[in-house]
Amino acid sequence: MKAIRAWLLLFTIGLVLSGVTAFPLVTEMRLLSELIHTVPAPEAVIVWVDRVRDGLVATDANYPFVAYGTDWLAFAHLVIAMAFWGPWRDPVRNLWVIEWGMICCVAIIPLALIAGPVRHLPWGWTVIDMSFGVLGVVPLIMARRLVERLPTAHP
Repeated sequence: MKAIRAWLLLFTIGLVLSGVTAFPLVTEMRLLSELIHTVPAPEAVIVWVDRVRDGLVATDANYPFVAYGTDWLAFAHLVIAMAFWGPWRDPVRNLWVIEWGMICCVAIIPLALIAGPVRHLPWGWTVIDMSFGVLGVVPLIMARRLVERLPTAHP
């Protein structure tokens, strides 16, 4: 149970962090832009980060209500994280939540591959987005395997 909970905690922390960081996007992008100008970085990355920062700053100044969409994105991450309280308490009975999380992680790949080009994102950004699904599924796979080893687990 300790190992299952450790993997679930790792996944949940990732969800919470990715959710909470969706709230202060303008501030984060300003800080990232400042940072990226002080370290060696590819010019294409610097240009992209500055473009995203400029877009967020302009949107926030003229259309602050657009950020409400990312507020809901953040909220969704936090609510999804709460769903993992079930497997934390009773992983056998709530194995379906772990499997649902795995399906969600896999679904990130086609979403990024479709939405990235539609939204004119650089390929590298799409790869970073897909990595969240790839990295996120690992603790869930580990937790699922451990749940299946429990004596009361069903096949």
